[in-house]
Formats: sequence, C-alpha cells, structure tokens
Amino acid sequence: MPEVISVVLLGLPMTLLVTALAFGMGLIGGIPLMLGLRSRIVPVRLVFRVFVDLVRGVPPLVWLFLLYFGVSFGAVRLDSLSAAVLALGIIASAYLAEIYRGGFATLPVGQSEAAAALGLGRATTFGRVLAPQALRTALPSMTAFLLSLVKDSSLASTIGVADMVFQANLFTRQHTAEGGFTAFFVAAGVYLLVSVPVAIFARRLDTRMQRSRA
Repeated sequence: MPEVISVVLLGLPMTLLVTALAFGMGLIGGIPLMLGLRSRIVPVRLVFRVFVDLVRGVPPLVWLFLLYFGVSFGAVRLDSLSAAVLALGIIASAYLAEIYRGGFATLPVGQSEAAAALGLGRATTFGRVLAPQALRTALPSMTAFLLSLVKDSSLASTIGVADMVFQANLFTRQHTAEGGFTAFFVAAGVYLLVSVPVAIFARRLDTRMQRSRA
C-alpha cells in the first residue's frame, strides 16, 4: 500500500498544476466573454452567446482531443500539458463568464445611475462600484466550479498528462497480478482529500452570502 500511495502522489503536483493554470486562465478569459455577453450591440452579444454555448455544449474530453490531436503550428504540435491547460482553460472561461454575468445581473440598476450622478466614468463605475459587488455574489459559484475543475482535470490523463489518474493507470498495468487496481481507490481518496475542503468552503461561503443578503 505505501508503494501505491507514493506512486499516485507523484501525480498530485501535476493535477494541481493543471487545475490552477486552467482556473487562472478562466478567471481572466471569462472577463472579456462576460463583457461580450453583456454588450448592448445585439450582433456582438449573439456572437459571444453562440461561442459560450458552443464551448459549454461540447464535452471536455472532446476539446482535449481536438486541441491535442487536431491543432498544430506547422510541424509543431501542442504537448499534452499545454493542450490540457488550454482546453480546460477555454471551458473555464466560458463557465466563469456565465458566473460573472449572473453576478452582475443581481445588481440593482440604480447602482449605475447613482455612479453616473456622482460623475464617475463608465470604467470607474465598472471597476470600483459594480465589479466588487458582483464578485462577492459570484464567489460561491466560482468556488463550486473550481471543485468541478479539480475532478475534470483527471481527463488530462487521456492525452498523456502524468497526473494522479495517469500514475494510477500506469501502476495498475504494471501490477495487474498483484491487485494493482487499488491504485484507483487511492487516487479517489486523494481527490476526496483535495475536493472536500473546497466543497465545505463553497457551502459556507454560499450560506454566509445568503445571510448577508437577508
């Protein structure tokens, strides 16, 4: 058992790296997508809506395969880590854009009008008045999505990223006669150890937000 645990834990840094990079990409990429979804120009809003719905409608595994096997720059092809981060980052951008949009949708219309009456510009109103309030509203949903992303990062193993699932699968193939399948139970346990604190934090944050609104 100690050997199994040590082998699976070899993939933990890669699991956390893929999750962190994809989530960071989503945090940034979701902002322009959210702005497009909120655009007053109908054609622009429709284009962004179609893009976001397309990204969210295609399974993550398909995006991984498309970027890893189908995207190349001349003779250069994306390596497994880059393809995984890019695919999950694009997906995260689309989901977080919707979460951001939902956060802004909860704000009273009078916020913008009050800011305009005080002589604040649109950029200042957005960055210092609306965005902080929308972010606080969106935080529970963002945390819940992070939890989902931790689990989805396991799909990166299908294109060769040496995460925990990859290491568990490798160990299983090498120790089939010795009950190597237990490596997947160990991987599941580590995922729980990583995910449960995030889930608890998300629930507590959501409860606190609901109390503050009341």
